[in-house]
Amino acid sequence: MCATVSPPPTDFIREIIRRDLETNKFGGRVHTRFPPEPNGYLHIGHAKSICLNFGLAAEFQGKCNLRFDDTNPTKEDIEYVESIMEDVHWLGFDWEDRLFYASDYFEQLYQFAVQLIRAGKAYVDDLSADEIREHRGTLTEPGKESRYRCRSIEENLGLFEGMRAGKFEDGSRVLRAKIDMTSPNLNMRDPVIYRIRRATHHRTGDDWCIYPMYDFAHGFSDSIEGITHSICTLEFEDHRPLYDWFLEQVDAYHPQQIEFARLSLGYTILSKRKLLQLVQEGVVSGWNDPRMPTISGLRRRGYTPEAIRNFCETIGVAKRDSIVDMTLLEYAIREDLNRRAPRVMGVLRPLKVVIENYPDGQAEELDAINNPENPASGTRKVPFSKVLYIEQEDFREVPPPKYYRLSPGKEVRLRYAYFVKCTGVVKNENGEVVEVRCTYDPTTRGGDAPDGRKVKATIHWVSAEHSIPAKVRLYDRLFTKPNPGEGGADFKESLNPNSLEVLTGCRVEPTLQGAAAGCRFQFERMGYFCTDSVDSKPDALVFNRTVQLRDTWAKIAAQQG
Repeated sequence: MCATVSPPPTDFIREIIRRDLETNKFGGRVHTRFPPEPNGYLHIGHAKSICLNFGLAAEFQGKCNLRFDDTNPTKEDIEYVESIMEDVHWLGFDWEDRLFYASDYFEQLYQFAVQLIRAGKAYVDDLSADEIREHRGTLTEPGKESRYRCRSIEENLGLFEGMRAGKFEDGSRVLRAKIDMTSPNLNMRDPVIYRIRRATHHRTGDDWCIYPMYDFAHGFSDSIEGITHSICTLEFEDHRPLYDWFLEQVDAYHPQQIEFARLSLGYTILSKRKLLQLVQEGVVSGWNDPRMPTISGLRRRGYTPEAIRNFCETIGVAKRDSIVDMTLLEYAIREDLNRRAPRVMGVLRPLKVVIENYPDGQAEELDAINNPENPASGTRKVPFSKVLYIEQEDFREVPPPKYYRLSPGKEVRLRYAYFVKCTGVVKNENGEVVEVRCTYDPTTRGGDAPDGRKVKATIHWVSAEHSIPAKVRLYDRLFTKPNPGEGGADFKESLNPNSLEVLTGCRVEPTLQGAAAGCRFQFERMGYFCTDSVDSKPDALVFNRTVQLRDTWAKIAAQQG
């Protein structure tokens, strides 16, 4: 029987590349780049771009550069550079020896600007930022030319040289491209290409006091590096004529810019400016807060690089913007962890259970399966004793309809252990149940009852004597609305006040003693969790919930109100 071979992935970008290879457009080369700005941490939207650019290079036996667009020193930091490199590597990609910075090209970019001036295609403008904005016009009205637009080439060269030499104040002058102030594309209305900005650069120090704008540096950086396919998100589609114009004016090598729809994910935001606001205002604990959509936040929460890559492959590449449902990302991590995460038992909200007919002082070890999806993972031993802990929600003194867990007179199976039946409860002075009394059937160890009776529920547990304490953080979506800030509203109005719940007094099975930071587990029936990479210590475990399991009872309870 022949094995089924999956067809290679296809989308409009891959079709363009295949066509270019057939026509030998770039000499049979495929060379992409991932060009982040080091002004914040990468998020899940960047992961899509990383997977696409590095993935295309691998698929077509090409190359992919990592290039930092470090042209705005007032917002950039070496911390962001290091975090970006860590994130790209963690996702499973390697730029090998192709690490570049736009600042590597500052002298070349300056000379390209001089070429434009000499060709009469750029001029120094003394208008203020507000005046330039006013002169730009609107979508329905043409722009107005600056009164400085007719300066001679010699005067512009002298002024631009003076800008570089630091002779003028910040904001007093800019260099603009001379294109067309009546163009229907606002990006072509004499855009600013250099501004004066006295700020220490993280790589070049104080060598420069003028810096190129992104639209200017982007295309020329691609050209210098020999990029073939410059893949950008859709908001740069209207910038493509400018990208092409710059390269054409100086007769530079010309890559092809291709735009695709950026990732928009429901119940979150993917704006670095807004994410930075959440960090600075203390809404979250930092860029790596597990509620954040940053790659570092997802990593700390327990997401795997494989799950993120699978998610990016599933959503594919499109030409039209749309919002991807968060459940698709949660499905991807659930599917991945289902195969790889070992099963353990942890009780988050403990309720004491005393098995009255179990011998005092006795303990036994029971076999528990590590992962039913991976038989090679084997089994482990979990201790069983007279006093246990179960989840509070697994007992109801007065059970609602269709509740099959433990209640007075009801019998359930303890996972990997015995059938137990509730015989009574102990309450505190407030009338709250603080202890459940049960009996067990010693003939049901690890299996069915010899007399053929059945139970309708299996619940997890830990031994009170042998289990170890832990803190658990339950994370939920950061926002309550699918599209925070929709319609011009303040996005922070949609913040979820219940996005984090911290539980202390949790108990986990003793096999987790000394668990290293970043280890992932499935707490049986409770969800997927990982040891926190920042706060968890071998002798003081802290677990983050990565994602919930599908909970049939929760759906029933919700329907019953």
